[in-house]
Amino acid sequence: MQPLPMREWRDVTPAVFSEQILPLNQPAVLRGLVGDWPAVRAGLESPRAIVDYLTRLDIGSSASTAHGDPKIGGRFFYDDAMTGFNFERRKIPLVESLRDLLQIVDDVQPPSIYIQALPVEESMPDFSRENVLGLLPDSIGARVWVGNRVTVQTHYDLTSNIACVVAGRRRFTLFPPEQVVNLYVGPLEFTLAGTPISMVRLDAPDFERYPLFRDALTHAQVAELEPGDAIFIPYMWWHHVETLAGFNVLVNYWWAETPRWMGSPFEALVHAMLAVRSLPPHHREIWRTWFDHYIFNTPENSAAHLPPHSRGVQSVPTAETAARMRGYLLAELSRADRNSR
Repeated sequence: MQPLPMREWRDVTPAVFSEQILPLNQPAVLRGLVGDWPAVRAGLESPRAIVDYLTRLDIGSSASTAHGDPKIGGRFFYDDAMTGFNFERRKIPLVESLRDLLQIVDDVQPPSIYIQALPVEESMPDFSRENVLGLLPDSIGARVWVGNRVTVQTHYDLTSNIACVVAGRRRFTLFPPEQVVNLYVGPLEFTLAGTPISMVRLDAPDFERYPLFRDALTHAQVAELEPGDAIFIPYMWWHHVETLAGFNVLVNYWWAETPRWMGSPFEALVHAMLAVRSLPPHHREIWRTWFDHYIFNTPENSAAHLPPHSRGVQSVPTAETAARMRGYLLAELSRADRNSR
């Protein structure tokens, strides 16, 4: 059950990306997309060269950095009791973590160090001026990730993503969003880094405990990226990431296709678990109809019989109506909390 190779593109222009790649809503390897970046050239020279490059650009930032004992083998995960994690997260100056990574770059069993999602505009604003992506609006900020050999467990993002390999190599394994039913997702609210993860080890899946994962693997796509390559990960696609060198740098760009005032569908899911999931079965079926009608239908169909000024929360959302809807929900949740005491 080997994952399928991911589709690859070369010489990708903004027009090709927006008109040919995005509409497919499929992962895409963008070979050589950022091969002309000064940062990539430094990364190809040596770990010391890319560290010197990033240190020159740094304006004194600190980054959220994961530290794991050598015994975890670079795999950040829960502890055995699932009451905590097998790593610690610390806020450390960027230059200090870069120095630590250099010191252990050739160790056979090093501790795991991973600088995570450092905002480029806040930490090294000249980076984006010297290393231009070109496929996305300038308003979409970059984030930098630096570490040694680590494994990022299968997870998803509530955004689209372009990730660019600056130094080292990475293997990406992706699963379509609908494979959530076969990935054995861990706790929704107690997570490693904000979003839930699959509990299955990709390198050694326990099919007795997780039998449906066999089916997930038949839908997986895999790609290995070299310095200068990039990958497009569509919204909500699950992705497992392995770094394959002793020193790795990645820069990524997350963007949403909807405004922030719309809120999080994930939070709506959690609320539905509270309010709907434990209803008697015949009540749940009633609410399935309501959700189909009001959520998965179009607003034009569910409220077409009402004058526009009378549609209230059924209106097509705007920033103004979203504020009213949040106010209504907050009041109702507060009332429910008071009545439950």
